[in-house]
Amino acid sequence: MSTYTGTAGINGTVEAGWEPVREEFASFIAGEAHSPEAQLVVVHQGRRVVDLWAGEDTDADTLSGVYSITKGAVHLVVALLAQEGVLDLDRPVVEYWPEFTGDGKEQLTVRQLTAHGSGLINTPEGFSIEELADDALVAARLAGQKPYWTPGTGYGYHGFVIGALTGEVVRRVTGKSLQEVYEERIRAPYGLDLYLGLPEGLRDRWKPVLAGVPTPEGEAAQAAWPAPPELLPIAFNLHRTPPMDIVEYGNHPAVIAQGPGAAGGMGSARGVAGLYAAALGGLLKPETLVDVARLHTRGTDLVTGETDHFGLGFETQPPVGPQAFGHSGAAGGQAFADPVTGIAYAYSRRRFTFPMQNNSPENLRFTAAALRVAGQ
Repeated sequence: MSTYTGTAGINGTVEAGWEPVREEFASFIAGEAHSPEAQLVVVHQGRRVVDLWAGEDTDADTLSGVYSITKGAVHLVVALLAQEGVLDLDRPVVEYWPEFTGDGKEQLTVRQLTAHGSGLINTPEGFSIEELADDALVAARLAGQKPYWTPGTGYGYHGFVIGALTGEVVRRVTGKSLQEVYEERIRAPYGLDLYLGLPEGLRDRWKPVLAGVPTPEGEAAQAAWPAPPELLPIAFNLHRTPPMDIVEYGNHPAVIAQGPGAAGGMGSARGVAGLYAAALGGLLKPETLVDVARLHTRGTDLVTGETDHFGLGFETQPPVGPQAFGHSGAAGGQAFADPVTGIAYAYSRRRFTFPMQNNSPENLRFTAAALRVAGQ
């Protein structure tokens, strides 16, 4: 393992042979006018082979909001409970959660719910940030809400509420919150720096997420975007007056303290890569790994307009391969596991891209380099 302190303030270590990943990371950072305050970690066959960071106010131990990368932790909980027979993915949700009724909700299975099929992307009035931080409150309100499409007939990204919905099913079958099950079954046993509810004793390691910096090129790119699908502002809680500020959400004390399952995790790239390394290292059986990665949602996402988007709550990973599964995050981060190569990958950014992009473009460069090395 070689230590690196060099161009553009890159720090960290890489194992021999993994230098191409470091070179791509350093090249990207050197070309940025404003540091993304980023961390990049690759675990290969259970060994941390890349551990890099860059920024004026970011190191290997920095914890910050990872947004929808949090969904990976949520859906590992669901997969683990299904693997153990505690939860039957193909039973109707209402059999676990009796209040989940009306407007076709009775027909929706847990599997369809987890794969963003409920249509319960929000309420007409939306939620405050304090409300979104409370998964139990969100779940109770959505249980009686009219869906935005007939449950099970389509799918669409439930950006800020999927953790509350699946978390309520977890609570009904275990008697514990999603956050408690995650802590007891996954985070603590594997010593992961990824928290659903950041302990007070770790607040000195926390750093805020930062807004993206507008540039003429970025503003031109944003102006060229097509009009968003009709449901996207609703799913992203932007239909409120005023619209929700996503940077404020990531830094909000209630989100930090309570760790809502959809987008409220606080962690580091080490913690996120460790999560996916645990999934590959025995937490999930081979047949479960196949099921979580298997495409569950053919066709167009009614919220984002993407196609063939989800496995069992995880995002599919076309650039990696059909057996890979993971999730991106609003600031531009990305994380995945690839059973074929044995890679667990995590990239976190504290500074948003501008325009905002989940899974920022540099991930393609870093991922391609890692896959080339792993395939040698």
